[in-house]
Amino acid sequence: MAHKGETLAELDGKVDEITWIGLGQFGQMIKAFKTSGVARVLMAGTITKPKMFAKVRPDLKGLALMGKLAVNHDDEILRTVAREFENEGITVVSSTAYLPELLAPSGCLTKKRPTKGERDDIEFGWKVAKELGRLDIGHCVVVRRRIVLAVEAIEGTDKTIRRGGELAKELAVVVKVSKPNQDLRFDLPAVGVHTITAMASVHAAALAIEAGKTIIFDREEMIRLADNNRISIVSR
Repeated sequence: MAHKGETLAELDGKVDEITWIGLGQFGQMIKAFKTSGVARVLMAGTITKPKMFAKVRPDLKGLALMGKLAVNHDDEILRTVAREFENEGITVVSSTAYLPELLAPSGCLTKKRPTKGERDDIEFGWKVAKELGRLDIGHCVVVRRRIVLAVEAIEGTDKTIRRGGELAKELAVVVKVSKPNQDLRFDLPAVGVHTITAMASVHAAALAIEAGKTIIFDREEMIRLADNNRISIVSR
């Protein structure tokens, strides 16, 4: 299942079968899965959140699903979608079920280790990020000298990093963690080359992520870029 305007068009030529739908067309999704005899699904990729305000055109089943939401936060939406799949006899499996090697290992992943001040910022930012996650708002915070400079909301991690980094001027610390009540089947925090690129653009100093609960894309390239920009990456 591919979402128009979100899924890369090139995917069309790389998979055995693809069905394109608009955001909110949940009934068409269920119908396509059942027609193909699908019993297990995996959620991968992303939806650009700001587009949800302008691009959603739900069908009748999508409208019914939206009516069941208590709040329109990430976890609430995904849990509701998962429940509806299961009501239709379709099981949702973990997004890392077939690629467990994408999960962050424990330890310092870079040549550069965080300084004492950066470690203090990581400890402080970790508590703030977990509280942000408990409220199901976002995964990421940017801090310096134990002052919160930016928290992630609908704009996403990269824009949060740039916004907080500009306020810090330099040496900002970025902390990105899973939510305390995270459903580990979907919406795990993810980092990659783009994360380090955003950090480098504002001369940030350190990135802290959660081992076993964070997806790392293009790990070797990401670590190489971090090393080249004197950025430490700590997974704990």
